[in-house]
Amino acid sequence: MRISEILRNKGSDVVTVQPDETVRRLLDIMREHNLGAAVVSTDGRQLAGIVSERDVVRRLVDGPQVLDATVESIMTGAATLHSCTAADTVDALAQLMTNERIRHVPVVDEDGLLAGIVSIGDVVKSRIGELQFERDELEHYVNS
Repeated sequence: MRISEILRNKGSDVVTVQPDETVRRLLDIMREHNLGAAVVSTDGRQLAGIVSERDVVRRLVDGPQVLDATVESIMTGAATLHSCTAADTVDALAQLMTNERIRHVPVVDEDGLLAGIVSIGDVVKSRIGELQFERDELEHYVNS
């Protein structure tokens, strides 16, 4: 299965946040949209980075003043950001997520512009669907 199929099922809408937003505002946005991560972008298409709940928690040990810091100060920047394309396989993305211990990966188009986002939950849901289909096919084969 390809990433394009996941995007076809879940949609390609992505909540983005500006790099100069405060971490406090980021948390409001994440709560409002029930997100574990948000793509950082100045225009909604160019990737500046990604920021997750994990990024916030790891910085909270520095004190509550991190809530007034900018998203840019805690995000994973574009230089080290992992992304995928709609043509990539779900299995390859699952391997990347496992190896790199990441839970959210932006999907980019052929120009490197934001085209969606895939979470580990999306990958698991996709894999469960494949397994259920295979099980149903085997049951049909055995019972025929």
